[in-house]
Amino acid sequence: MLVLALTACSGGSDEAGEGGSGSGEPLKIGTLLPVTGSLAQLGPPEIAGVDLALDEINAAGGLFGADVTVVHTDSSDAQNASVSTASAQELITEGVSAVIGAASSSVTLNVIDDITGAGIVQVSPANTATSLSGYSDFYYRTAPPDTVQGDVLGNLIVSDGAANVGILVFNDSYGTSLRDVVSGVVEESGGTIVYGADGQEFDPAEQNFATIVGDAIAAQPDAIAILAFTDQTPLIVRELVAQGWDMSKTYFVDGNLQNFGTDGDTGFPADTLTGAQGTLPGAYPSEEFQGRMLEIDPELEEFSYGPEAYDATLLVALAALKGGASDGETIQANMAAVSGATDGTECVGWEECSALVEDGEEIAYQAVSGVGPFNDANDPSSAFIGVYEFGEENTYEFSRSEEGVVPES
Repeated sequence: MLVLALTACSGGSDEAGEGGSGSGEPLKIGTLLPVTGSLAQLGPPEIAGVDLALDEINAAGGLFGADVTVVHTDSSDAQNASVSTASAQELITEGVSAVIGAASSSVTLNVIDDITGAGIVQVSPANTATSLSGYSDFYYRTAPPDTVQGDVLGNLIVSDGAANVGILVFNDSYGTSLRDVVSGVVEESGGTIVYGADGQEFDPAEQNFATIVGDAIAAQPDAIAILAFTDQTPLIVRELVAQGWDMSKTYFVDGNLQNFGTDGDTGFPADTLTGAQGTLPGAYPSEEFQGRMLEIDPELEEFSYGPEAYDATLLVALAALKGGASDGETIQANMAAVSGATDGTECVGWEECSALVEDGEEIAYQAVSGVGPFNDANDPSSAFIGVYEFGEENTYEFSRSEEGVVPES
């Protein structure tokens, strides 16, 4: 199907608040999500979240009389920056008005100037680096910055009785940003970071963790947090076990929280991770929403950031509808409003929310991921952080959620 090229002059901020009265061109979005690389486990649920939102929109008649279309591309990771660079250029050439992605904060930092500089709205479902808060008027995220997850993780470690904390952190903007927040929480509570301070990061390409783990354990921590991605984490876990560390005193984060299991390259012997815990931004998705995602991708094994990707896609479409046009400037001008930043009637899903917009009403989209309206830095103003615990099969189960407010930048 031929998709008409989108223009950057079919609305703009002058169209804000038109209640969907315009007759915009078809909306084309792009995705920049990890199909390969160290965050590849996040790609399937994020892509399913986008596709689920598009199915919902198009089943209800689409937008401006046409289906919303998508161009999927691979972001890979920061160690393969040429992949995201090429994908971003492809999406710009394709004439998309919005990009959902990237998952990695470092990948976003590699391409954000090109994407937003082209007048394209970028919405990440998973970026958490604090340096991205308020980076560009055209950049948004439906995951909270590390100030929220770091606060919950730091308090979780302290509440479990740890006073001396070790942090195994890679030298990546995601890892160091989260480390800084966790360290602040621990130290404010009277605790000490005995390993993993500034200057003690490891190279993201590191493959031998014997010395790194040995140095961390030698510092006599009460708990160890692993702030890395999934390609390094199995190596770290195996080294911790080999050096006699009590894995129940280990903490994971969104970048490496996965169902490791007992088989394959990422699996461990049964009972290896029993009692270990991890944190993951976002409200725990309901069984109904998980079922809808499984209809999109029956092979999904995890749902991390799928709700955030779904929310990002619906917010982009609702912003276009509100402004009456599908270009990037119009979408940017209406993103905050449809998220509920200007109050409005609470609504759920495309059909309910779009009907209100078409009636000229202000809306407050109720995010499946539980995030609050965008603040002045284009971050969600509040968010839930899930706490999970590993069982005997090295898979994690939901324990509880904690809601946090995102500090104003």
